[in-house]
Amino acid sequence: MNKGLVSGAGVVVLAAAIWWFTSDAPIPVSVTRSDRGQVEASVANTRAGTVEACRRARMAPPTGGQIARLPHREGDRVGADEILVELWNKDVAARVGLAEQQSHAAAARVEEACALATVARSESGRLTDLNRRGIASEEATEQGAAQATSREAACRAARAQVGVADAEVRAARAALERTLLRAPFAGIIAEINGEIGEFVTPSPLGVATLPTVDLLDPSCLYVAAPIDEIDAAAVVAGLPARITVDAFPDTPLAGRVRRVAPYVLDLEKQARTVDVEVEILEPASAPRLMAGQSADVEIVLESRDTALRVPTETVREGGKLFVIEDGVVVERTIERGLANWRFTEVTSGIEDGTLIVLSGDREGVEPGAAVVDDKGKGSDGTDS
Repeated sequence: MNKGLVSGAGVVVLAAAIWWFTSDAPIPVSVTRSDRGQVEASVANTRAGTVEACRRARMAPPTGGQIARLPHREGDRVGADEILVELWNKDVAARVGLAEQQSHAAAARVEEACALATVARSESGRLTDLNRRGIASEEATEQGAAQATSREAACRAARAQVGVADAEVRAARAALERTLLRAPFAGIIAEINGEIGEFVTPSPLGVATLPTVDLLDPSCLYVAAPIDEIDAAAVVAGLPARITVDAFPDTPLAGRVRRVAPYVLDLEKQARTVDVEVEILEPASAPRLMAGQSADVEIVLESRDTALRVPTETVREGGKLFVIEDGVVVERTIERGLANWRFTEVTSGIEDGTLIVLSGDREGVEPGAAVVDDKGKGSDGTDS
């Protein structure tokens, strides 16, 4: 082959390459159009929140002792006031029986004493009548009255003793009740720490120990999440929210702010937060939703349904926006309204349907640059 022809072809290719890279060929970019739709102003948690039960009790018996009975197992559903743990209490039960028998005996003594008082008062009346007729002596009449008064006092004392005996019964029953751990509300047993025959003791003051029974009510759930102290200033109880549980990321749940803590936590340097509680409105709509799961919340501060909007990612510093006019990038400055991580409301600066550059950070994309849709459409968004 002629070396001159090869050399000439190389020069042509090189020249074509130089022309291609130095010419004003349109830059391929991703585009979108401004439209009308919902725009929200919202805030989200700074760290993962936790699904909590509205009612949860981590309990231990109020007195120490040996576990004699565990009527339920972990995962069982129990009703309010059902026995969860019973300690060995035969000695206390015996004292209850003794107190009850003493109460019965005291009641019987009342019947005896009051019956004697009735007879004595009747006899005193009879002697008084005889004394008026001169048949009974003054001394016998006085003795009869004194006897009646004494018997009546014994009747009152016996009645008072019944009250004492009843109080002793109540005290013995209260001691017996202290050996029983009952459910304060209907719920599900989440955890039991203890077996039959083991000894349990109440937690000392100021010392956290494992609960004997952890009971929770799954019918009411909420998410506790930390919100940045700046964002929390706009959050109030009653605002709507969306909840995303990590275990079910594709199943957002409706929620409502139920409480905003009245103080700021500074557990971490440079990360001051406010705890917010968001109630899950329909926990049954989430499959296997459980207390303890991690979750995120997005609290909606304000919403507009038909706002002119653009993707938030296209808005540059100072409200600058790259739009396309006649195949050329033009920079516009917009006035912004509501905004979140998805959309920003535009109150002025562009119109509905304006073609906007999505990939504004692509090399060469700047005002005056010729561009083309990288999906094969013309710079006006129509098929090329």
